[in-house]
Amino acid sequence: MVVRLASPCAPVGLGLCHSDQSIVYWSQNEITTTGPCKTKCTQYLFFLPPPSCHLPYKTCTKHCSSLIPAERTHRKSGSLWIPRTKKVCKMATKCTGCGPGYKSPLDAMKGPREEIVYLPCIYRNTGIQKPDYLATVDVDPKSPTYCQIIHRLPMPNLNDELHHSGWNACSSCFGDSSKKRNRLILPSLISSRVYIVDTGTDPRAPQMHKIVEPTDIFWKTGLANPHTTHCLGSGQIMISSLGDPSGNGKGGFILLDGKTFEVVGNWELPGEAAPFGYDFWYQPRHNVMMSTEWGAPKALAYGFNLEHVKEGLYGSKIHVWDWTTHKRLQSLDLGEEGAIPLEIRFLHDPAATEGYVGCALQGTVFRFYRTPKGDWAAEKVIHVPSKKVEGWALPVMPSLITDILISLDDRFLYFSNWLHGDIRQYDITNRRNPRLAGQLFLGGSILNDGPVKVLEDPENQSQPPPRTIKGKRIPGSPQMLQLSLDGKRLYVTTSLYSGWDKQFYPEMIKEGSVMMQIDVNTANGGLKVNENFLVDFGKEPNGPALAHELRYPGGDCTSDIWL
Repeated sequence: MVVRLASPCAPVGLGLCHSDQSIVYWSQNEITTTGPCKTKCTQYLFFLPPPSCHLPYKTCTKHCSSLIPAERTHRKSGSLWIPRTKKVCKMATKCTGCGPGYKSPLDAMKGPREEIVYLPCIYRNTGIQKPDYLATVDVDPKSPTYCQIIHRLPMPNLNDELHHSGWNACSSCFGDSSKKRNRLILPSLISSRVYIVDTGTDPRAPQMHKIVEPTDIFWKTGLANPHTTHCLGSGQIMISSLGDPSGNGKGGFILLDGKTFEVVGNWELPGEAAPFGYDFWYQPRHNVMMSTEWGAPKALAYGFNLEHVKEGLYGSKIHVWDWTTHKRLQSLDLGEEGAIPLEIRFLHDPAATEGYVGCALQGTVFRFYRTPKGDWAAEKVIHVPSKKVEGWALPVMPSLITDILISLDDRFLYFSNWLHGDIRQYDITNRRNPRLAGQLFLGGSILNDGPVKVLEDPENQSQPPPRTIKGKRIPGSPQMLQLSLDGKRLYVTTSLYSGWDKQFYPEMIKEGSVMMQIDVNTANGGLKVNENFLVDFGKEPNGPALAHELRYPGGDCTSDIWL
């Protein structure tokens, strides 16, 4: 139960019970709890003031999450607690960098330029019987190894299908000086293993730290096919799942201990898992988490079949969760226009109550938002129309929006159309009416020298020529995106998922994927290829590989969440 007082600056706080992680709300000397805590044990991990409150926190970073416990004993449990008159902020005198990441998204934009990036590289479905590996790429123009792979960390198993990655700590832990961003979490989409990689000892040569085996996940959570990783302010690590161990859809969430990386259990309550899972983003300030749906692992594992959509094996919903109680509150059905909603992004400003989700099958972007009533809704704000074609598998080719991201200043939204072959930049200053500001073709399925002929295009665009960078014709199509902190460089890779790569871009299986860099006009909008940058994964020692998501050691706009 949330304590509500009349004054906008009433002394109300929020904490976590140290013994059982239940949520604690307090006002003056009265304490109430939600969750399993029944004893009102009050050894708190952190407190958060209400969003509108400026006193007595005016000397503290807004929503500081680290307060010094006062020496007062709870009369029942003997635990120390923090009375209203004794709150002292540890951040008040050293708010310039206590924990990992940055104090705010705008502070992050002033961070140092990226020097290296990490990419998982995949061999599953390529015919090469070698393990997936984590590549470290030098992206520092001043370095003698610029634009080269400087290290490879092979996994100890075959056919894992590394996919997305995340961190053990990020900007959500900025107020905690005991936290360090030094472990990269690598879930395996098919094997369901989770690799914990040490990036702190030597960032340019990561090493294996721990392996979480599939049986630990299966037996402790009933989940499988882990996908998105986010660190939590509590220190735990949360990973979304696509399914259950039998290959059926099941959208739950795996919790790992932030120190031992042991499987703790499920984040969601029993019986609350969604029908499908994929991506998620949380925002504690508004007590909400949003999750999306891809499809049943057994349906998508080896390729895409449109009949599976008709059979209900792919999703079309955004799920709204109560961040405090872990209950699923709403399921926003986006309908046919919103089929297969994949990457979901809140605006980075933690005060914002809106964001965007890219929906693959019909080439749409929906804006989700909190209504005046306090519930959540969604509306379509972008549509990339399908093209009528011949010489392709179907008579109509959707754009297939597969990745989206938002610049840290919440001004631009970027997404990739993996079948059409272009990247688009939208000015989202007007949140309900995004404006196309830049577009760039980098491969795709409708090249003017290829087998596909466009018969009808509602956008009246000519078929693009093939793109060649540093003497190499780009195979595949732009897919995963990562933006530099300052918003001026957009990194792009071309692999989506090995089973779908093999189906739609078989030449990429033979030639390997690539990594490109796009120069971004942050003043007026616009995209331009950096003709001097290309990382060719077709020349790898063990044969052509499929490189996927990109991560910076210091965090980025798709890994970090601000509280």
